[in-house]
Amino acid sequence: MSTTLLHAARAFTPVTEIPDAAILFRDGVIETIGPRAAVTLPAGAREIIATDKIATPGFLDVHIHGAGGHDVMEATGDALRAVSRMVANHGTTSFVATTATASTESICRSAEGIAGYISRQHHSDDCRADVLGIHFEGPFISSVRRGVHPKEFLKLPSADLLEQFVAAAKGNAQILTIAPELLGAMPCIDAARKAGLVVAIGHTDATYEQARAAIARGAHHAVHVYNAMRPFSHRDSGVIGAVLTTPEVTAELIADGVHVDETAMRLLLQAKGAAGVILVSDGISATGMPDGKYTLGTFEVTVSGGVARNTEGKLAGSTLTLDRALRNIVTLGVPLPDALRMLTLNPATLLGIEFKKGSLRPGSDADILLLDDSLNVTQTWTRGLTG
Repeated sequence: MSTTLLHAARAFTPVTEIPDAAILFRDGVIETIGPRAAVTLPAGAREIIATDKIATPGFLDVHIHGAGGHDVMEATGDALRAVSRMVANHGTTSFVATTATASTESICRSAEGIAGYISRQHHSDDCRADVLGIHFEGPFISSVRRGVHPKEFLKLPSADLLEQFVAAAKGNAQILTIAPELLGAMPCIDAARKAGLVVAIGHTDATYEQARAAIARGAHHAVHVYNAMRPFSHRDSGVIGAVLTTPEVTAELIADGVHVDETAMRLLLQAKGAAGVILVSDGISATGMPDGKYTLGTFEVTVSGGVARNTEGKLAGSTLTLDRALRNIVTLGVPLPDALRMLTLNPATLLGIEFKKGSLRPGSDADILLLDDSLNVTQTWTRGLTG
C-alpha cells in the first residue's frame, strides 16, 4: 500500500485556496486535503516537501487529437501511450481522445482500438494521462464550416451511423460534435443523449434559432468557439450568439493566441464567466514536436512556427499544451483559481465525473500538479504515480 503526504505552499482545489497545504493520498486516491498543521504523517508514508510550489488538480482535455508524434486515430497501444506521456509532462492527467472526420470504417476501427487501450491502461505503473473516452468530431458537420475535415467523408447526421460508432467504442463514447442545421440532426441528438453522450455544437453554419433548437433538445456544449462557426454579426448573431447568451452551454476555447484574438477571448470569458468556459488544446500529433509534416486523423498537415495548417493554408488543430493555455489566460488578467477551474473542474463536470477527476478532494483520483510561481509544471502525479 503506497501512501504519500505532499506539502505545498498553497493548494487550489480549484474553487478553494488552502495556504500551507497538505495532501495525503493512498493507492492513487486522495484521502485528506487541508492545512498542513491539521494533517498527520501516517507511519510508513513518504513525505514530499514542496513548500515553494502550488498544488492543483491535473488538467483534463476534452478535445485533443494527438501529441508526441502520434494521432489518437492510430489507436495502437504505442501511439496512445506516447500521447498520454507527452501531455502528462505538461500537466494533462486525463483526456478524451478526439477523432477527426474519416471513412466510417476508419472511425470505427479507431474507436475499437482506443476502447481496447482504455480497458488495459490502468495496468500500467508509470505516469501517463488517463484516456477517459472518445470524442467524435465529425462526420456530422457542415461542409461550409468543415475547417480541415475532409469533405468527401462528411455525412448527414444519422442515428443508425451513430449507433455504429457507439458500438465500436464499447461503452467509451463520451462526446459527439454535430452541426444542428443539418437534415437529421435533431433525431441524431436525441439518439446521442439516449446513449449518454455529451452533445456539442461545432463545425456549424447554424443560425441562432437552429442553435437554440439543438440546445432545447439537449446539446449543452460548444466546440472551439468562434472557430469553424457562422460569424457573429449584430443582425445575425448565429450560433455564437446562442452560445454566448445561454448559461447552460459550456464553451471550448483554444487559448493559443492563434485561433482566437485576445479581444474575442475576453468577450467570451466575460459573457460565460469562469464556470462556463473550458480550455482545450485541440492538439495534434505535432504537439511537443519540432516543425515539420504530421498527420491529423487520416490527412497530412504542415507545422511551421508551431502553427499547423493543411495544404489550403487552413488552421489544422494546434500544438498547444494546457500548461501554456493556463499561462496565456492568466496573462489576460483571469484570476488563477478561475483559470484552473476552466482546465479541471469544468471539463470534469461536463463529463459528469467531477467527484473523481478535476478536483482535489477526498475520494478523487490523485491527479495532482505542482506549479512554480511562473505556472510551469514541475511535477505531475496521475492516479498517484509520478515520473
